[in-house]
Amino acid sequence: MNTDNDNEALASIDSMMTELGIGARAAASELARTTAEARNLALQAAANAIRDRSSTIIDANKVDMAAATKRGLSAAMLDRLALDDARIEGMASGIESIIALDDPVGKVLAEWRRPNGLRIQRVSVPLGVIGIIYESRPNVTADAAGLCLKSGNAVILRGGSESFNSSQAIFSCMQIGLRAAGIIETAVQMIPTTDRAAVGYLLSSMPEYLDVVVPRGGKNLIKRVQQEARVPVIGHLEGLCHVYLHKSANTEMATAVTLNAKMRRTGICGAAETLLVDRDAASRLLPPVCGALIDAGCEIRGDETVMSLVEAAIPATDDDWSEEYLDAIISVSVVDDIDAAMEHIRRFGSGHTESIVASDQDAADRFLREMDSAILLHNASTQYADGGEFGMGAEIGIATGRIHARGPVGAEQLTSYKYVVHGDGQVRP
Repeated sequence: MNTDNDNEALASIDSMMTELGIGARAAASELARTTAEARNLALQAAANAIRDRSSTIIDANKVDMAAATKRGLSAAMLDRLALDDARIEGMASGIESIIALDDPVGKVLAEWRRPNGLRIQRVSVPLGVIGIIYESRPNVTADAAGLCLKSGNAVILRGGSESFNSSQAIFSCMQIGLRAAGIIETAVQMIPTTDRAAVGYLLSSMPEYLDVVVPRGGKNLIKRVQQEARVPVIGHLEGLCHVYLHKSANTEMATAVTLNAKMRRTGICGAAETLLVDRDAASRLLPPVCGALIDAGCEIRGDETVMSLVEAAIPATDDDWSEEYLDAIISVSVVDDIDAAMEHIRRFGSGHTESIVASDQDAADRFLREMDSAILLHNASTQYADGGEFGMGAEIGIATGRIHARGPVGAEQLTSYKYVVHGDGQVRP
C-alpha cells in the first residue's frame, strides 16, 4: 500500500484545482469589465495562432492518435479524435464565426415602465465561471473557449485523456489570443492532468468558484457529472436521434436524408440511431433507403417486417431501440402510423433530435407540434443539430433539459440576466 503517496497526490490535485478556481473567479470579475472589441481581438488572435501553429497541433494529435489506436478505440472514436488541415481550418474559421456574432452581454432583453414611473430593464450578463468537461474531440477546446470568452465567462476546460496532447496544443493558442488582447490569462484555463481525481474535485468541491458545469461526451461521463456536480449542469445524457419516414415521404428525399443523418459522421450526437417507417409505405421506402445505407457500410438491425423486406437486415433486440451506437449501425422499425411513431420516440428517445420526412404538411405540422425533443426537423437531416449550422458560430453541446438552455448551447445560451431599475426618487408606500 502507498497510502502516504496517494494522500500526497490527492493533496496536490486539491491544491491545483483550488488555484484554478481562484484564478477563474478573478478572471470572471475582470471579464465583466472588458469590451466586446477586446474579447473579439483575443478571439481573432487565437484563430490566427491556430492557423500559424497547425503543424504543432497535428504533431500533438499524431501522438494522441497513436496511443488511441494502441488502446483499440473504435473507428468512430478515432474519427472524433483525428485532426487534419481541414479540421484545423474549421476550428479557426469557427472562432471567426463567433467573432461575427452580436455581443451577447449587456443586451436589453426587455424593458417596461411601471405606473409609479420606474423603468425596469432585463439585461443579459455572463454566467460567471463555467467548467467544461469533454471527451475525444479536441476541437471542443477551441469552440468552448471561444464561446465562453465571447460571452464574458471564465472557463476551466477538462479534455479527455485520449485527446490530452491535442487539446493542450490548441489551448496554448487560446492563451496567445488572451495575451494579445491584454486579457487576464486565467480567463481560459485547462486542467493540466489526466488524473480522474481532478474531475471529481471539480464537480464536488468547487461550488464557490464554479457557476455551472457543461459535460460533453458519452453516457457514462454525463451521468457521472449529473450525479456528482454540486453546481447546475447544462447537458444531455444521450443523442438517441430518430428519423421518421411518413407514408407521404418522397422516396428520393427519404433516402438522401436518412443516409446523411446516419452516415455523414456516425460518431456525433446528432447522428440518427433509429429509423421509423410507416407500414403503408414500407415496401416502397425500405428497400431503397436501407439499400443505400448498406452500400455505405451500415448494419441494419430490424423488426420482423424489416427482415422480410431487407435481405441483409439482422434481427433487432429489445436493447437496440434505446442504444446510441455512435457507429455505422441503425435500428429500423415499421410503425402503424404517425401516432405509433411518436409513441416509439417518446418511449425510447432521449429528447435530443428527431426528423420527419413527409410531403403531407399537416402530418409534419402535427409531428413538430406534439413532439417535445430539443430539436425537431422536417425534411432535413438530424446532422443539422449543431450550433454552427444554426448560425450560432459554434456550440459546446446540445442541451436536452428544460431549464435555462435547450438545444445548441452557444454564446447567447451562456448568459443569464439581471434586472436594472431606473427611478427619480420613488419610495415604496
